[in-house]
Amino acid sequence: MRFDDEPLVSGEHLPIRSDHDSRGRLERVLRAGVFAVTAELAPPDSSYPEEVYNRAAMFDGHVDAINATDGSGANCHMSSVAMCALLTRRGYSMVMQISARDRNRIAIQGDVLGAAALGVCNILCLTGDGVEVGDHPEAKPVFDLDCMSMLNMVRGMRDDGQFLSGRKLTSPPELFLGAAANPFGPPLDYRPHRLAKKVAAGAEFVQTQYCFDLEKFRNYMSAVRDLGVHEKVYILAGVGPLASARSAEWIRTNVPGVHIPDNIIRRLQGADKQNEEGVNICIDMINELKEIEGVHGVHIMAYRQEHRVVEIVERSNVLEGRELWHPGVARDEEPALS
Repeated sequence: MRFDDEPLVSGEHLPIRSDHDSRGRLERVLRAGVFAVTAELAPPDSSYPEEVYNRAAMFDGHVDAINATDGSGANCHMSSVAMCALLTRRGYSMVMQISARDRNRIAIQGDVLGAAALGVCNILCLTGDGVEVGDHPEAKPVFDLDCMSMLNMVRGMRDDGQFLSGRKLTSPPELFLGAAANPFGPPLDYRPHRLAKKVAAGAEFVQTQYCFDLEKFRNYMSAVRDLGVHEKVYILAGVGPLASARSAEWIRTNVPGVHIPDNIIRRLQGADKQNEEGVNICIDMINELKEIEGVHGVHIMAYRQEHRVVEIVERSNVLEGRELWHPGVARDEEPALS
């Protein structure tokens, strides 16, 4: 079994902290009590691996882990497991998203074992958007499981060493399990309880939907703390730059689960350079999110603006001087988690 902190080929080494024995880099960062930064990477519409490498390189030295999306928005792209396989071999810490929309329990368990064999340490379990919103609305959805039943199943593979059928595994996958959360979906008072159910099902970290409405997110986190859930899971709040007021209007109308309040639209409309103001809003959000008790990091979703991630991380000072791994860092050169 290889983890993302072990050498994969002769001469290539991945960083490891001697005082942290967690399976993967993201888990070690979070368990060390460090404010983590992850980013989402959309797979290309291509079979050319260099496109994957070039996209990931935009994040070098600025994120703790990279999410490989799995047909997000029900649109077809390169598979999440393929992206994770390519980038894990380069030394990146990957979060492989798995959507229940497209696979039954047989396929999901096979993908989990395959990903773990390739060195993937982090799995994010998603129910997935309905096919009607994507580019293949005629596709037949599966939905054999939802995110919670998938979490339970994968946790059983890891902790009990068996398939959902009860058949034993010869080598269980070593994984850090995650889920998504939407603090803004109605009814709002149910959302903290839904998060608690995902944690009970096996989620160890959570990445949320965009948190443009900070007042509602603070209320959500207050309820999460009242339930004590913030002590059982690592919560990474979703952020991202908006390109313009027009795009923000389109997103909140057409993208399921995204809530963008009117004051954000007005702020963009009043700016001379709306794309720059979108970055400023993202940075302001990060600085406020850092101060909310129970928030353990941020997850940056910069769709078609991945090149702005470095600027956002640096200007927000979210790392507070912490240096992150990049492909040129050898095992004995890993920056300290301080």
